[in-house]
Amino acid sequence: MPKGGRKGCHKGRMRQYTSPEEIDAQIKAVNEKAQEAEFEESGGGAAGVPAKPDQSSDESDEDEDYQQKCKGVEGLIDIENPNRIAQSSKKVTQVDLEGPRELSRREREEIEKQKAKERYMKMHLAGKTDQAKADLARLAIIRKQREDAAKKKEEEKKFKDGTVATAKGVQSMSLNK
Repeated sequence: MPKGGRKGCHKGRMRQYTSPEEIDAQIKAVNEKAQEAEFEESGGGAAGVPAKPDQSSDESDEDEDYQQKCKGVEGLIDIENPNRIAQSSKKVTQVDLEGPRELSRREREEIEKQKAKERYMKMHLAGKTDQAKADLARLAIIRKQREDAAKKKEEEKKFKDGTVATAKGVQSMSLNK
């Protein structure tokens, strides 16, 4: 025999689901009770028959029901929280696509990063950054070394040409003798 004393547990039982018709009936009953309570609070009407609202107020009631779906006792208690923002859905016709769009934090940071990189590249090309100054100094040193090497090579070439010419002159003199 299992520890619980029963053969099964509550997890394997049949689940009961509420049908959509029952849910609609419950919502209608709650709305009728609310309308009766409002009617009694307002002092009643002529001959006890509630006045039928016009079409525009009927549509606004539907919008309010849609926006404010209450859970539990929430509908009975009035909460005045200034920080609470009522969620309102916008229709497609109300959405303004042409107006200025507020960027997210990541998008703003990405744009700032790109602008900073462009600014740095402009300053680097102008030679105003530390890295550009170091590069230019290194470049100047390399140019100087190359110039010195070219001068040295040219002097050696001249010296070699001079020694070869003198050596040829000495050879030609020795052959003539």
